Amino acid sequence: MIKSLYVRVVLTFLGVILMSLVLTVVVDYWFYGKKLELEKQDSLIVGGKAIIHSIEESDQASLEAIMQGLMAIPVYTLKIYTEDKLLFESILPNSEEIQISTEQLEYVLKGGVYRSDFGPGKVMIGLPFQVKGLPHALFIAPREEFLLGGLAQLSIILFFGCVLILIAARYIVTPLQRLTRATRRMAKGDFSIQLQTKRKDEIGQLTASFNQMAKELGMLEQIRQQFVSNVSHEIQSPLTSIKGFTQALMHKKMDEPARIRLLSIIEEESMRLSRLSESLLQLSSLESEHLQLHPRHYPLDEQLRKVVIAYEPQWTAKKLNVELELDEIDICADEDRLNQLWNNLLSNCIKFTGEGGTVQISAAKKKDQIVVAFTDSGKGIPEAEFSSIFKAFYKVDKSRDGSVHGSGIGLSIVKRIADLHQSDIQVSSRVGEGTKFTVTLPEAPLEEKM
Repeated sequence: MIKSLYVRVVLTFLGVILMSLVLTVVVDYWFYGKKLELEKQDSLIVGGKAIIHSIEESDQASLEAIMQGLMAIPVYTLKIYTEDKLLFESILPNSEEIQISTEQLEYVLKGGVYRSDFGPGKVMIGLPFQVKGLPHALFIAPREEFLLGGLAQLSIILFFGCVLILIAARYIVTPLQRLTRATRRMAKGDFSIQLQTKRKDEIGQLTASFNQMAKELGMLEQIRQQFVSNVSHEIQSPLTSIKGFTQALMHKKMDEPARIRLLSIIEEESMRLSRLSESLLQLSSLESEHLQLHPRHYPLDEQLRKVVIAYEPQWTAKKLNVELELDEIDICADEDRLNQLWNNLLSNCIKFTGEGGTVQISAAKKKDQIVVAFTDSGKGIPEAEFSSIFKAFYKVDKSRDGSVHGSGIGLSIVKRIADLHQSDIQVSSRVGEGTKFTVTLPEAPLEEKM
């Protein structure tokens, strides 16, 4: 089995050329062979008549000189007979002798013009003439290399064609071999590969696509490593606290208030782990390819009011002013998933808004879209962070000092739910002035969009 593309390309090209050559010869023989043979014979007859004319016009004294001159002609093999006697013969080097049968000789001596049977290669003409009243016969055949000249030229063309095909095939296959080697390196985890190419054809496009794939896989690998690092950090931090406070309870004598305080911290860290685990499960579920939404019609404004009521203990504890500006809106969407989205956005607003601040929630129809906005008066987000805040475990607070509790998964869940609903989410913010998240949903029923 031939596995090399280079060999396959070469053999395919050679096969096509050889097949074309065979078909050309067959077609040429069947459709043009007789015509070419006739043209060759007619050419020999013209040449033979010229020779005969020279002989007939000469006298006996100069006949020998004419014969010597004919021997010097490198184009034809000649034989001249008188009755049944060979009078003259000129055989070209590296040529076969003309075989003349008795019937052929008698036919020409009686005045007939002999033409060889049609066939590939051999052509011979027999012409009658008289010298001093005696019948003579001239048999003439062309030099074989003239008959085979076209085939020789074709062979040369075929040879150079094969050489060019070998070069062209190497030009095609070499970048594919480079891609194969690069793919093997990538399979071992090396995503830093960038192949150089100036080609604009399909192979050039394939190389460019490969480079883009390697770049994106490298970015995915970095994200994966960062994700593992972040998960490890988020899990390790509460586990370290739980372990430390548990050991303190076991080995230290303390009064009841101190013991209750440590137990409260352990409970809080355990709940933090529980929330992290729940968030990871939600994110994994939303990333699943088999996830199916269950859209239905329901009042969006009523859903937003219920979310605000559910978080009343959190925003009242921080003495926040929550303002609602909701139009009556009927929407067709997955109610549970959107409820997750609104919960995460409101939780985010409450978390990053200082005591006595303001949270505004609005919902309105604009043309064929529904626009929902969550605005807070918190500390804001630097503009350079906008493109990263929806990544899992990303935190604007790089120090992770624990002053603001959270796993950094909430906005990743928000973004995924928005994408599932063919919706757009934008963020605008100024440091020290607050942040605004705007979700733009299609007004058309979700089942018509999916």
